Amino acid sequence: MHDLIIIGGGPAGMTAAVYAARKMLDTLLITKDLGGQMMWTREIENYLGYQYITGPELIGKFEDHLKRYPANIVYAEVTGLQQRGDGTFSVYCGDREHKAKAVIIASGKRPRRLGVPGEEEYTGRGVGYCATCDGPLYAGKAVAVVGGGNSALQAAIELSVVASQVYLVVRGSFKADPVVIDKLRAAAKVEILRGYVARGVYGGETVEKFVVADNGGREKDLAVQGVFVEIGLDPNSEFAVGVAKLNRYKEIAVNCRTATGVPGLFAAGDVASGPDKQIIIAAGDGAKAALVAYEYLLRNY
Repeated sequence: MHDLIIIGGGPAGMTAAVYAARKMLDTLLITKDLGGQMMWTREIENYLGYQYITGPELIGKFEDHLKRYPANIVYAEVTGLQQRGDGTFSVYCGDREHKAKAVIIASGKRPRRLGVPGEEEYTGRGVGYCATCDGPLYAGKAVAVVGGGNSALQAAIELSVVASQVYLVVRGSFKADPVVIDKLRAAAKVEILRGYVARGVYGGETVEKFVVADNGGREKDLAVQGVFVEIGLDPNSEFAVGVAKLNRYKEIAVNCRTATGVPGLFAAGDVASGPDKQIIIAAGDGAKAALVAYEYLLRNY
């Protein structure tokens, strides 16, 4: 029986683990990997203390800090969460059970899929969800990016440096920061297809064609070798259904103290309800959740 289990190894989970370790809590961190969405981020210019740093570099600094403390880490996917009769919790990773007096859910989000023919079939063979990770593989090739937010525009900008042609497929208006839009307009080899939606991905062994359609239903074939999907993220909250309350976005509903309304259960970072999703906000949430969890444990055990 641990004092605290933290689910997720992104900025919220890692920060929570550091704060919990400093409070001498018996803490178990369960995560598929360390870093979360930071692994997909090439340029970070708004994390205080760094005018510019890449996602992997910032992860490395987080990880070095975390390893200074005796935090136990299990690399696994959480498949279930249950509150026990005595108020403690069971966290399941397949058929393995871990128990704790308190839990912080910091499981983040995952890329949202297009849901069109060929997407699943060609995932890993031309369809990707991380331009920062896979962009160099498309040097000299034509690619398409789908989305109109910061991540989509940033992906198009990054790919324009290596690809022969970049098509940016945007359903409506841009939903990105002005500075990112300015960088996009300055990028070469980017053709913006505004008012278009994805219809299907086709090819042989790898992607050869991406079909899009305008508002009138007229289809357009794009001869590309890669399609990067950047249309948003879905919360990793399925394992908490029936225990925590979810909002209409399937985020875990919390108050300003990261409390879920279930005694001993807290949520932090992008998986939790809140107006903005930023690395620095997630890290702050993680610190807050650990301190509030410590207070809960002090009063109840």
